[in-house]
Amino acid sequence: MYTKNKVSEKVFFPELSYMLSGIFFSVHNELGCFAREKQYGDLIEIKLNESKIKYEREVNISNSGNVLDFVIDGKIILELKSTRRIISEHFRQIQNYLQQANIELGILVNFRYKYIKPIRIIRIHS
Repeated sequence: MYTKNKVSEKVFFPELSYMLSGIFFSVHNELGCFAREKQYGDLIEIKLNESKIKYEREVNISNSGNVLDFVIDGKIILELKSTRRIISEHFRQIQNYLQQANIELGILVNFRYKYIKPIRIIRIHS
């Protein structure tokens, strides 16, 4: 008998995630796939302001030395990449950030791909 995990049945912040995805696609359309992470972050920041979405940029997590690219409305960690490929270390990195910041959802976006695909990452509870 197959039983679903209750966490997987719940979608965290669907409306906010949808709005963010629109911003990511707009930024990618404007800058293409060969800009630097900072350029993507700067344009995302402009679009977040235009959309009146609350955010913090380059947020330090306590004394860990880790810096989050964005925290959206205190609910979502946004991690930007501009790399040839996403590797398991990127997933471990954002999972670590989610644990340290006590936030349920992270979104990982690699702008280097020809077609972007934001990846939603849910915090693992131990």
